[in-house]
Amino acid sequence: MNLIEEDRQYVWHPYTQMQTASDSIGIVRGEGAWLYDEQGKKYLDAVASWWVNLHGHSHPYIAEKVSGQLRTLEHVMFAGFTHRPAVELARRLLDVLPSRQAKVFYSDDGSTAVEVAVKMALQYWYNQGAPRNRIIAFKNAYHGDTFGAMSVSGRSTFTAPFDPLLFQVDFIDVPTPGQEAEASAQLEQLLEQRGEEIAAFIFEPLVQGTAGMVMYEPGPLDDLLRRCRSHGIITIADEVMTGFGRTGKLLACDHLQEEPDIFCFSKGITGGTMSFGATTCTQALYDAFLSNDKLKTFFHGHSFTANPLACAASLASLDLLQEPQTWEGIERIARQHKAFSEKITGHPGVRSVRSRGTIFALEWETGDDTSYFSGLRDRLYNFFLEKGIILRPLGNISYILPPYCISEEELNYIYETIELALDTFPGQSVG
Repeated sequence: MNLIEEDRQYVWHPYTQMQTASDSIGIVRGEGAWLYDEQGKKYLDAVASWWVNLHGHSHPYIAEKVSGQLRTLEHVMFAGFTHRPAVELARRLLDVLPSRQAKVFYSDDGSTAVEVAVKMALQYWYNQGAPRNRIIAFKNAYHGDTFGAMSVSGRSTFTAPFDPLLFQVDFIDVPTPGQEAEASAQLEQLLEQRGEEIAAFIFEPLVQGTAGMVMYEPGPLDDLLRRCRSHGIITIADEVMTGFGRTGKLLACDHLQEEPDIFCFSKGITGGTMSFGATTCTQALYDAFLSNDKLKTFFHGHSFTANPLACAASLASLDLLQEPQTWEGIERIARQHKAFSEKITGHPGVRSVRSRGTIFALEWETGDDTSYFSGLRDRLYNFFLEKGIILRPLGNISYILPPYCISEEELNYIYETIELALDTFPGQSVG
């Protein structure tokens, strides 16, 4: 059997209805912004392999650092032991985070980074002897697929089988243009009604990814954070997708005046090399767990916490993020996105278009069919695959979120193909 046949026999893929799905594409290698299949066809990875790849596939510098670490120490349990890559990575992360961040807790991926943050916030109040058990989040949020992360995510098709088992969360509107006052009023009402019960506010800063690359401005978020802080509410920034340059600055929260209390990281932290997560917090939060009473210990961990290989990859990625050419690429991508947004605004097939930093989103005009299962979604996905481009629409929303190494010509090819698609699937006939 070839790779695809073996995959069909043995593997269960994520977010895939295996009964009706087409065969998976067998990828055998990657280089730069490109992936290559068994037949030698190449695909331009316009979504950075689910938003994880920062610097390009099989980056030689990251590979060299991980290989060297593999020959030195592949893993050691992180309870009662430590190692240089974990300590060095923690120091370097704190060097570039807002000044109040003081400690780093490692985990496995984005969902577990969020689980850690939520548990930290809830136990912080428990350890104070004044438990608070409610959390505020944005409507249509997505924070992961584990149970705590699902609970603080918007209720949707993805969570429906588990809704009765999720803890209750107070959801408010995202302060998108025109909705700022409503979001502020909703938060104010919650603070008046149950401010002393609210432990934390968790949010995706400036861009809600899975909701359809929904974008909003820093000012309204700063206002919400100030209101939460006035009530002692812990603020949690989920930078799993937005971190490490995606919004044009190192962190999305670098656009803000306010500083969150907790940050969650994953995806690009290793440059897309492997799964890894990190949750950082302030000294005040950390101090709430220090006690002679062992019941105040933070009882959370993972078998591969602070894996040295993942730490080595993350350190290498941080090295690359400090290179001027990386930021030249980020700034160029942002300029190209803005220019393309202006070019296609007003096209009859475009409902709306938006960009921030390296993130571009196009909402197709599909009449009333805007769901994740929009009839347009699969047609667009296959159209772009045939053209050698990986674009995985979120319902009727196509987005570009490329590796920073993508060239001007490669990005222009994506834009040209989108324009071709707009002419191929015009207006509301695409549904």
